[in-house]
Amino acid sequence: MSTTAIWIIMIAVMVASMLIQGMLQRRFAKYSEVPLSISGAEVASRMLAAHGIRDVSIVSIDGKLTDHYDPTTRTVNLSKDVYYGRSVAAAAVAAHECGHVVQHATGYAWLRMRSALVPVVSFSNNIVSWVLLAGVLLINIFPQLLWFGIGLFALSTLFSFVTLPVEINASARAVQWLEGAGIVGYETKPMAADALKWAAYTYVIAALGSLATLLYYISVANRRN
Repeated sequence: MSTTAIWIIMIAVMVASMLIQGMLQRRFAKYSEVPLSISGAEVASRMLAAHGIRDVSIVSIDGKLTDHYDPTTRTVNLSKDVYYGRSVAAAAVAAHECGHVVQHATGYAWLRMRSALVPVVSFSNNIVSWVLLAGVLLINIFPQLLWFGIGLFALSTLFSFVTLPVEINASARAVQWLEGAGIVGYETKPMAADALKWAAYTYVIAALGSLATLLYYISVANRRN
C-alpha cells in the first residue's frame, strides 16, 4: 500500500473519529433525558447481585464518560452522571461496566487475553513514541531501531483489536440483562442498545487508526529498504 493511500486512510479515520465522538455525545445527551426509576448505581448493584458477585465495590468518580471497571481494585467506577443518573443512558453505561465484571468472573477468553497484554502494552506505550522518533531520525544509519519501534507499536494495535470483542460482548450482556431484569422494555431497550453501539464505534475507529499508523511506519521502513 502506498504512503499516499495510507495518509488518505489516516485522514478519513480522523474525520470519522470526530463524527463518532460528536454522535456519541449527542446520543448520550438524548438518552439521558429518558427517565427510569432506578439509578445507575442501583442498576450496577442489582446486576452484580444477580450474577452472585459480591466482592466488587461501586464508586462514584469525577469526569464525563470516565466510567470503567478496574479489576485490580475490584471496583466499578461510575461518573457522577451515571452513578446518580436515573435514565436509559445511565443504566446502559452502568450495566456495560458490570458486563466487564461478569466477563472477569466467568473467565471470558478475550478479556483474559486483553489482561495478559496490559503490562506489556503499558511498558511499550511508555517508550514507543521515543523509539519511533529516534528510528525515523536514524533510519539511514540504524534502520533496525525503527523496526523495533514498529514492533512495539504493533503490540498497541493488537491490544486495540483484542479490546473490540471485549467491549462488544460487555454491551450485549448489558442489554440482555437490562431487558431480562425489566429495567428497559420495548421502547427503551433500543435506546440502551443504540447508546452502547456508538460507544463501541469509538473503539472500532481507534483500532483502525492504530492500524493505519502502523502501516504508515512500515511504509517508511520499507522505503528505506
